[in-house]
Order: sequence, then C-alpha cells, then structure tokens
Amino acid sequence: MGKKAVHSDNAPAAIGTYSQAAVAGNLVFLSGQIPMVPATGEIIEGDFEARTVQVFENLKAVAEAAGGTLNDAVKITVFLTDLGNFATVNSVMERYFEKPYPARAAVGVAALPKGADVEADAVIAI
Repeated sequence: MGKKAVHSDNAPAAIGTYSQAAVAGNLVFLSGQIPMVPATGEIIEGDFEARTVQVFENLKAVAEAAGGTLNDAVKITVFLTDLGNFATVNSVMERYFEKPYPARAAVGVAALPKGADVEADAVIAI
C-alpha cells in the first residue's frame, strides 16, 4: 500500500516538510491545522471561538480535498495552550460533527506554531 499527498487551496499551505494530508488505503491523516486564513497566511482576527472555527474550516477543506468530510473522522486530536478553552472547542465541534462522534484527545501544550492557541488534526476513513 502506497501513500499519496492531498492538497487544498482552501486550507493553509504547509509551512514545513509535511503534506496537508496523506492517504494510505482508506485512511486519510490530516495534518494539524491552526487558525490560519488560507488567503493571507495569518492567524484569523477575533476571539477564541473564531479561531477554533477557522481550525475546523481548514480541516474540513482538506477532508473534502481527500474525498471525504469531517463526519468521516474516526480520531481528532485538539491541542490547546489553555485547557480552560475546552468548552468552546466542544461547542464548535458540535457544528462540524454528527453522532457517532469521532474518538478525541485534548492535549495541553506550552506553545503552537505562529503563536496560535488552538490546533487540531484528524484521521478520517473514506
């Protein structure tokens, strides 16, 4: 089984040596997305909720470029610089996922790329 890269112009370009997603068999591994606006490469203006929405919009764009949707997610990992924002993450995720929800982990971290305060990655099965 080989792997292939996935790219979407509707999500931020990779800022390092990685692909937006990699496909292996029926699994798609979506790289972590921060609240970066694809057109500008800058973190979106606004509050934590707006930043979290941008993260999931970016993941959604990559999932769609791979031929799936976020509802195909089997695993989500959310990285937060402040675990006090977890309730907002839950609220935003309700807009993007239907039951049965994917498995999820939330990880508190000291810092994220570009000074972001939230990042998420995903594994989807298509």
